[in-house]
Amino acid sequence: MLQKTFQGGVDPMSARLVPKERDTRLDVFRALCLLTIFVNHVPGQYLEYLTHKNFGFSDSAEAFVLISGLSVGIAYGGKFVSGGRLAMTLKIWRRALALYAAHIMTSIVTLAIFAGGAIYFGRQDLIGEINIRPMVEQTEQGIVAMVLLGHQLGYNNILSMYAALFLLLPGILWLNGVSKKQLLLLSAALWFAAGIFKFVPSNFLDEGYWFLNPWSWQFLFVIGVVMMTYVRNGGSLPRWPWLVMLSCAYLAVSAVWVLFSFWSIDLSFGLPAVLTGFDKTFLSTPRLLHVLALGYVIAVTPRISNLAKLDRDHPLAVVGRHSLPIFIFGTILAMSGQVLLFVTGKNPVFGSLFVLAGIGLHFAYAYYLEWLRGIASAKPLRAA
Repeated sequence: MLQKTFQGGVDPMSARLVPKERDTRLDVFRALCLLTIFVNHVPGQYLEYLTHKNFGFSDSAEAFVLISGLSVGIAYGGKFVSGGRLAMTLKIWRRALALYAAHIMTSIVTLAIFAGGAIYFGRQDLIGEINIRPMVEQTEQGIVAMVLLGHQLGYNNILSMYAALFLLLPGILWLNGVSKKQLLLLSAALWFAAGIFKFVPSNFLDEGYWFLNPWSWQFLFVIGVVMMTYVRNGGSLPRWPWLVMLSCAYLAVSAVWVLFSFWSIDLSFGLPAVLTGFDKTFLSTPRLLHVLALGYVIAVTPRISNLAKLDRDHPLAVVGRHSLPIFIFGTILAMSGQVLLFVTGKNPVFGSLFVLAGIGLHFAYAYYLEWLRGIASAKPLRAA
């Protein structure tokens, strides 16, 4: 069932080869995540209240990582075999390096956007936003910290976590081939230990740590890899009515909880926060269960998943195929939007118009990338 729902080879951040019979559903869901991330990264405007983070415990970041795990299961799951593991490992780590470089680039551009806004608009208080001030006050240490991933700017913390996951990926794929159950158990143990003992990469300029802990988020990523490789090897995702009903009930409860802000209710019963809290850094259980319940309901309900089965030339499918450059583009655009909203008094109407225009630019940029790829892949005509 899952294989029929999400089939079609795709690199998790940017697909370069498009099969003729490509199923676009993963592309479409990835595109929706990218657009939602952009909307949420321009806070203070009306469209932000329409994204699904307002209707449940998880948001587009969790959905994106789960989709990435599924995509990795398609792109690499059947290729990490004896005799080709070294070459595949080097290819995966090259991808990790590309993600790292993209993270550094977007962070530098973000600094330039906020510094430029401070200079041009005479708003030095912009330097106090999104964790920029430590970089200004400790420039030499800040540069080193940024390069070594020891300091992260606000809204610039997804790619670094994702690069860390790709460094782990060869080991994940190897263990997945040995024993999926063992991989899930080890991954779950690492997730639990990270939440209990606060095992997380530290920041250098303050006493904080990474906003998205890779040792926690790897569990969601691994679940995606395991599920997709399982169904590609002949397994199937069971459609148990009781599990569908339980998942729907959980989604409904979480929606009510968030809509009516029941955050003051304490149901921890003295248990660790990783099991009962809503912490995003350590991917607490309520957030993890929410994205898994949502993914399960979509995967086993063809009427829902088939809505995303669009033509490969559909705007959403095109955006999803170019996810890394689109993500970089959206981050830079969102940072520009934050500066513009800041200097205009955070006018929600202006912000909403900016976001609407930004969504349109996402589609335009995706088609531009598609056009460039078409030119690059066109075979030169032979001389007569």
